Amino acid sequence: MDTEDQKLETIRKLLAKAERAATSYEADVYNSKAAEIMAKHGVDAAMVASSGEKQDVIGSRRITMTDPYSTEKATLAGCVAATSNCRVVRHPGFGRGQTAAVTVMGFESDLNRVELTYTSLLLQATRSLTRQRPPAWSKESTTAFRRTWLIGFAAEVHRRLTDAGTSAVRDHDAQLTAGRPSAALVLADRRSLVDRAYDEQFGNLRTARPRKLSGTGYRAGAEAGRRADVGHKRVESVRRAIDRG
Repeated sequence: MDTEDQKLETIRKLLAKAERAATSYEADVYNSKAAEIMAKHGVDAAMVASSGEKQDVIGSRRITMTDPYSTEKATLAGCVAATSNCRVVRHPGFGRGQTAAVTVMGFESDLNRVELTYTSLLLQATRSLTRQRPPAWSKESTTAFRRTWLIGFAAEVHRRLTDAGTSAVRDHDAQLTAGRPSAALVLADRRSLVDRAYDEQFGNLRTARPRKLSGTGYRAGAEAGRRADVGHKRVESVRRAIDRG
């Protein structure tokens, strides 16, 4: 198993622990640690590729979406992809408001992280989603509430992964030696290359109109995606357990 496979395996194990966590506090710690490692791995892979030590080519992955809430699931995939310097195309389903699949375009090392992260987060979100209901006093449908819950969850995932990526770049460049390119510059170059490849293949597609959702579950979904700074004592005990291996 090479270094990249080892890092992906570490991330996979942390996400698996988050999926099985007994409490939301434990899941938060495992997800946060996984996000930290994923971000650092993304920077490391980009720097290795830029040095010519290892080839990392642009490719694409098609990820199938399933109903219910296929379009909201596609939003989650898009949020994860965006934080890994990837671009996404949605493929509409047969029914109104449905999404059959998404195609993610990016460098292979980034695609691996996107697929792994999305699969785990989707499982975690789906398990929480089954417990979501609108307020008893409201006349809102459960379906509308859950749609916006998923959008809120995706938005908070995007924020957390973005923050982890920013920290990883900052930490790398703070230790940069003279004559070496910065991670910020390398990642910007990679984004430009992905954008160019995306435009060549999908440049003729129209941008979809923003969706208007009537549900009120966004805030609850964002809180589920956040799960940060809650239950500090229990969180710290789990974090120490992670650090011990």
